[in-house]
Amino acid sequence: MALFQYFPNYVWNLSLAIALESGARIGEIVDMCQPIRDAANNGTDAGTAEFLAEWVKMADKLIGLADEDEAKGRTLSAGTKLQRAALYLFTAERMQGHGHPGRGETFAKARAAFEKGTAFARENCERVEIPIDGGVMPALYTRAPGHGPKPVVVYCNGLDSCKELLFWSRLPHALAARGISTLCVDQPGTGETLRLQGLPAMPESEHWASKAVDWLEARAEIDPKRIGMTGISLGGHYAPRAVAFEPRFASGAVWGANHNWAEVQQKRLRREGENPVPHYWAHVRWVFGASDMDDFFRRAEGMTLNGVMDRIKVPFLVTHGAEDRQISVDYAHQSYDQLTNSPRRELRIFTAREGGVEHVGADNMSFGRDYIADWFADTLGGHTG
Repeated sequence: MALFQYFPNYVWNLSLAIALESGARIGEIVDMCQPIRDAANNGTDAGTAEFLAEWVKMADKLIGLADEDEAKGRTLSAGTKLQRAALYLFTAERMQGHGHPGRGETFAKARAAFEKGTAFARENCERVEIPIDGGVMPALYTRAPGHGPKPVVVYCNGLDSCKELLFWSRLPHALAARGISTLCVDQPGTGETLRLQGLPAMPESEHWASKAVDWLEARAEIDPKRIGMTGISLGGHYAPRAVAFEPRFASGAVWGANHNWAEVQQKRLRREGENPVPHYWAHVRWVFGASDMDDFFRRAEGMTLNGVMDRIKVPFLVTHGAEDRQISVDYAHQSYDQLTNSPRRELRIFTAREGGVEHVGADNMSFGRDYIADWFADTLGGHTG
């Protein structure tokens, strides 16, 4: 497999790979991971406290170095260090179980480092808040350059990501280079919306996605006729569902198909396929606001796209890694085959020839990123050269 396999289990390696694809430095990775390598031998759940301690230690060092840069007026240098600190903190927090000691504090520190770091680095990244039922949906808004109304893509999380990781996937950067803006959202069940407001995930993603469209339509720099949507991992359920039920979307794509996540849960009970995070069953109960396992499975019943994909009447792209160890490539074919009313449908399976074969291209995100960005440039009126 192309995934960097430093640890003896997939779940820890996945977090490591995502960090590397998001901007981590290999020397810092080695310094953080070497002391905890043996701890990973005890399974995916044991040892996550040690993971947190080492990654927070590195982040604290970077924050201290950034403070020294700032004292000298070198805020650009401080910004790059603070963004890496935030990445390490978000990664460490993601590895912890719900309610584990230090998780809330780490998330707060990560948010602070990200906000300061992106401001110092002059990133094309504006924090906004979109009203939704029961609260607000925090988002990161990246603007396409130039004058006049621009196309835009709403970009949503999977099961265990956050809007900052969406930004670091560099899809917003790739879209901006093609003349398209991006709105990375912490939808219900993810990021701040879950952690700070307690708003759980729901199968009916059109409820919050429509609120994002409302917000975008009110902005003069956005062309309301050229709004697309994509999602990563479990976003492979949320994005198609939203495009199917919200007619204002003009194009859609998924970075990893997730056609029948309800069925995947039954497979995970039988230990078929890999989990995305440690403490998995406690995590999904928290995400969906379930009181116990029976309640979770009742809530997850609607997480299927059977009977949904044929409602999509705009161009739609399905991408998937050929060697995805979490979600079978068969689900990508199911989603594509059911796009019977899309005027332009496409299926792109990433193979060993180019890379991006693992779940959401964790081994190499560049191919999925560029392919999806080109798709939206073609279907929303951006440019590819």
